[in-house]
Amino acid sequence: MKQYLKLFRPYQWVKNMFCFAGVAFGFHFTDGYLLKAILGFIVFCAAASSVYILNDILDVEADRSHPRKRNRPLASGVISIKTARKIYLVLAIFTLLGSLLISKLALLIVASYLILNVYYSKIGKHIVILDVFIISFGFLLRVFMGTLGIGIPLSEWLILCVIMLTLFLGFAKRRSELLQCEVDNISLNLRRSVLEHYEPKMLDIFLAITATSSVISYALFVVIGKGQQYLIYTILFVIYGIFRYIYLLYSHDKGQDTANDLLDDKHLIITVVLWITTYITIFLMAKL
Repeated sequence: MKQYLKLFRPYQWVKNMFCFAGVAFGFHFTDGYLLKAILGFIVFCAAASSVYILNDILDVEADRSHPRKRNRPLASGVISIKTARKIYLVLAIFTLLGSLLISKLALLIVASYLILNVYYSKIGKHIVILDVFIISFGFLLRVFMGTLGIGIPLSEWLILCVIMLTLFLGFAKRRSELLQCEVDNISLNLRRSVLEHYEPKMLDIFLAITATSSVISYALFVVIGKGQQYLIYTILFVIYGIFRYIYLLYSHDKGQDTANDLLDDKHLIITVVLWITTYITIFLMAKL
């Protein structure tokens, strides 16, 4: 069971919290929106796990020679490729049927996510810069699920905010991977092929641009977008969280796994808790 859980990577499900963006920033907790958002979250958890399994199936030979990835369930042989394919198929079917219970648009969004990741796994992840943009669009589809998919209007400012933040995290991941390959002295044939097109200085520029844009777009969203303007007080936690993540990236060799970094660093956990506490306070005040 432990090996199957490793195959599903449930700790990565924290990324699917983007499905609650529409409910959270619009204060849409009535009329069944929250229930639909929860169902959308569950659907995307299954979709994300199916994508990770597909990646492991396609990369199994390369993973077996990799010093870190060779311990994964498929690469180590604990779970067979045949079994993994069956699990992938079951999860994909569950994902499509589950999304249809929400809406036809939700089905289209999830189907687009699955197709996008098939393209990413086979072609997209080998194309410099486009690889990170595909990852970013995957997060945007999660936001689409939590807004348009469940019947909540979508703010253009929210789109901008999500794009900038996820591009920042994507380029941070590439920089961390590049550094880790040098530290572990991993040969070129075992590295992610797209890494040979990235350079640290170039990624530093990308990170500076996207980090700055993330803060500005979040501020614009909560002030003049369709969010709640009093959420501007949460921007302190957003800025601190981004700065803390940059610190971990450059000083502690983090960044390869955003979900794991978030769950491992107590400072980031406290920042999230404070953001949520401030959010709840603002929500209750708005109801008075």
